[in-house]
Amino acid sequence: MTLSRREFGKASLAAIGGAVAGTQVDAEPLPNARTVPWLKEVQTPPAVVPEGTPSLVPLLVDPGRNPIRTVQHWEQHRDYQRRQWMELIGALEELRVGPPPTFEIRESDLIDGIMRRRITYESERGVDTDAYLLMPRKPNQRLPAVVVFHSTTDETNRQGAGLTERKEAAWGLELARRGMVVICPRCFLWDDFPRTSFKRQVEQFKRRHPASRGIAKMLHDGQKAVDVLVTMNEVDPKRIGCAGHSLGGKEALYLAAFDDRIKATVSSEGGIGLQYSNWEAPWYWGDDEYLGRNHHELLAMVAPRAFLLIGGDSADGARSWPFIESVMPVYSFYGEPRRVGLFNHREGHTIPPLAERRVYEWLETHLS
Repeated sequence: MTLSRREFGKASLAAIGGAVAGTQVDAEPLPNARTVPWLKEVQTPPAVVPEGTPSLVPLLVDPGRNPIRTVQHWEQHRDYQRRQWMELIGALEELRVGPPPTFEIRESDLIDGIMRRRITYESERGVDTDAYLLMPRKPNQRLPAVVVFHSTTDETNRQGAGLTERKEAAWGLELARRGMVVICPRCFLWDDFPRTSFKRQVEQFKRRHPASRGIAKMLHDGQKAVDVLVTMNEVDPKRIGCAGHSLGGKEALYLAAFDDRIKATVSSEGGIGLQYSNWEAPWYWGDDEYLGRNHHELLAMVAPRAFLLIGGDSADGARSWPFIESVMPVYSFYGEPRRVGLFNHREGHTIPPLAERRVYEWLETHLS
């Protein structure tokens, strides 16, 4: 059954009836129970949750107002919600068919034993994009891989590749030093680099895909980056993660929610709540008609895969805790450990040293 956007919102609001207690755990335990030693810390509620956090639709109630008590029921409901969210954003599923992308190497250099290449490939038919691809020079086995999204900067994917002065944001280079294959794609908002206008890029995209929102393009391009990784002999396709800060944190959330190939995610200061950041910008949602939805539903779709939310009490932080708390019962369906949490460094919209280290520790641990 396909619902309109308005019907979808009404069905979800009708399901509000309080959290469901005493859910039955009948899923198989996770095959890899390894996790970070600081998991308990990031699953501890803050002393004070700020007032004004949004009301979140209960996750364990289906549209017929039936309580969800089994993992089978949850996964049916999850798939239903995923389809409806894809309709809401206008996901570019028609572009997900066909052979995987091939890429061409445009530049290459060697730094600290890491091969760093700038590559180009088609993100859509007739629409090229570029990315940096980094990996140890001579891998002797298949390696875990990560998609690293950049923040809002004209340096774009040079940031993650370690080609800017922001060393704390050079996640791609550092993860490659730690034995991973990393792709750093460029966001479509800079397709006319040096850029003229984000709105112009959105207008060009909307001419090609009038029923889609900007976040759908970001999701599609993230999936294309994963497609590149899984074609590589050096990559273990069962150990792929993603990470990003700010703009990149938003992209990481959506990629994790809609692409099951992603096994571990770090989203830093993206604004998990639709009210917490500029989600109404035309390059994300384009309006604020969220119809009662919020991103705890996307976060629940990630379960039981590993997801770390990092905040600095700017876009994310103590006020983000209800989103983590709401998905804990969903993670419980899959047994312990529940690999989801919130680390709040309280230093604003930045990447302080401890937060940077935890990005690497989270991905290394859950992609091992």
